[in-house]
Amino acid sequence: MPKYLIERDIPGAGKLSPQELQAISQKSCGILNQLGPQIQWVHSYVTDEKVYCVYIAPNAEMVLEHARNGGFPANRVSEIRSVIDPTTAEG
Repeated sequence: MPKYLIERDIPGAGKLSPQELQAISQKSCGILNQLGPQIQWVHSYVTDEKVYCVYIAPNAEMVLEHARNGGFPANRVSEIRSVIDPTTAEG
């Protein structure tokens, strides 16, 4: 199943409190439960002004549906084609 990287513009994201991040996470998980097991949230990275999320889903439309239903921005959705790391250089 494809993996997607979602870029979310959230001004001040890096200043969100642990309680605010928990509430956002709980809302996201609730929407995921409604959508069913085909879509999964892997993890997210929070920076000063953005949140980058990795999801597994059958298509980008389902990722966008999650965003719409949850009221989350999804400014860019990109399918992840490959994952590389330092071990990739070892050939």
